Parts: sequence; structure tokens; C-alpha cells
Amino acid sequence: MVKKIAVLTSGGDSPGMNAAIRAVVRTGIHYQLEIVGIQFGYRGLLRQKFLPLNLKSVGGIIQHGGTILMTSRSVKFKTKEGVKEAAFILRENNVDGLVIIGGDGSLAGALDLYQQENFPVVGLPATIDNDLYGTDMCLGVDTALNTIVSAIDKIKDTASSHRRAFLIEVMGRKSGYLALMSGIAGGVEAVIIPEYPTDIEELSVQLKKGYQRGKSHCIVLVAEGAGDIYQIGKLLETKIGFRMRVTILGHLQRGGSPSGFDRILGSRLGAEAVIQLLNHQDHHMVGLSGSEITTIPLAEVLANKKAIKKPIVELAAILAR
Repeated sequence: MVKKIAVLTSGGDSPGMNAAIRAVVRTGIHYQLEIVGIQFGYRGLLRQKFLPLNLKSVGGIIQHGGTILMTSRSVKFKTKEGVKEAAFILRENNVDGLVIIGGDGSLAGALDLYQQENFPVVGLPATIDNDLYGTDMCLGVDTALNTIVSAIDKIKDTASSHRRAFLIEVMGRKSGYLALMSGIAGGVEAVIIPEYPTDIEELSVQLKKGYQRGKSHCIVLVAEGAGDIYQIGKLLETKIGFRMRVTILGHLQRGGSPSGFDRILGSRLGAEAVIQLLNHQDHHMVGLSGSEITTIPLAEVLANKKAIKKPIVELAAILAR
């Protein structure tokens, strides 16, 4: 019988994590469960950083970015000994199930807890990279997209004023999702992503044609996994004949108040995680498919790669011309 649930956030932070924590706590209390938070992720778990959570604990947090439980990465937890110790600590503290909010590394740790120690876990996808298989959207993606689009709009103002060209690097690790979608939303001239190689010669011709048509600016988005942005800039400068100014948005993209979408998504995912543990449907990830909340085995999530479909790439190219 499930009486006590713990929740932790792990890996990189993303907007909406606090909404998910709040939902876990309030849903758990609704079902008369005891809820504890674990500070500093898996590292905090190994150090027994337990924090009792109640309705007051999660009051007024839904609008804040980051995570009230804080986060970190743990080398020790990646070992079998670390996983075994973590499971022992959870059981010693009478925890019956664990909700893990994070990206692929965090969910891999959750799967280890289940497979190696048979400990009940449910994962929530939280990463602005949106690179997890089994969910259309991860927590924080929508907020990050809005942040990037806002930055594009601001840079476009100065680019138009001076008739300048800009390269903007966005996050995403090996995924080009953020760059592609923010490129469409921001109306940029080109997007360079790792999934589909870019022909620099062809791109330079396209950019030249834009200037010949009288375009007052040039914005090219580069996903961080697509290569060194400074090298790409030098190649384009050689081909086009004018300077490309570089802007790296960096961790700006992970911060800020979560959008309405991320607040709702975090709330729905967090509530469903509690219900899954109550129904003993553990070792799953709770995700979003269309408008529905769904579950998928963690093993399946981690065994597959989320792909960017070619039609959306083709659409971005058409709209950029």
C-alpha cells in the first residue's frame, strides 16, 4: 500500500518544474499521502536531503522558473553501488514511490532504480531540448521557445536598423527542435540543425538573394549540436562577403517564469504521476500525446530516439525564402 511518496528534480532545470512539484504535493495530499521532497536531485538523495512538503510548502511557486528542490548531477548514483544505496535510503525512510522530474539522464537513473532494486518510480519529462521519445512536449520547451522568439525579435530590430547579419546559437544539445521551431516562429532566414546537414554554398546563395531583393536584415539560427557557430560564421562570411555577428543565448533560455502551457502541462503530469504510483503502474514516464496525458515504459523511452520529421524542416525552408 502506497502511503508516502518522494519527489526530486534532476539534471538541468526547466520552467514548469515547480508546477509539477506543486501538483505532486497537492494531488498526494488529496489522496491522503505523505509527501517529501528530495533536495539536489540524486546527489541529495544519497545525502538524505529530505524535506517534508505540505500545501503551504508549494504555495506561490507555480509562477517561478527553476526548481524549489534545486538540482544537481551525481557521479556516484551512476554506479550500481550508488543505486543500491539510494534504494536502501528510500526504504529506510518509508518511501513507497519516487517521482523523478528531469531529462534522459534523470530518467535513466529512475530506470536503474526500478531494474536493479525493484523500486517504484515514475518519470516526468522536463528538458527544454524536447528530445525525449514518448512525449510530444517536455516541460519547459514552450517557455524556452517564447524566450528565444523574444530574443530574435529584439535582435531583428537592431539588424534591420543597421542592415546587418546575425548568427544566433540556441540550446538543444544534439536536437535541433528548439532552433527549428523558434526559427519558424521568429521568421528567420535560415535554420541550421544537426539532424539535416546544411549546404553552406546553397545557404549563402539564398542569403545573397535576400539582400538583392532588398531585405534589411539576415538572421540565421544555429542549434548548438550543429557545429561551432564561429566556424559556421566564418564560412558564410567567406561565401557572402559581409560580416556575420554572433549571439549565443546560452542559459537565458532555461530561466524565466513558465508559460501558461508549461504551468498546465506540469500540473497535469505531476498529478498523473501520483495516480500512477497509487495504481502501482510504476517504471513508466508520463507524457503528452496530442492533448492527452499518456504513459510509456521508461525502458522504451530510453531505447528510442525522438526524430524531427522532414516535412517540418521543409516547411521551415519554404517559409524562410
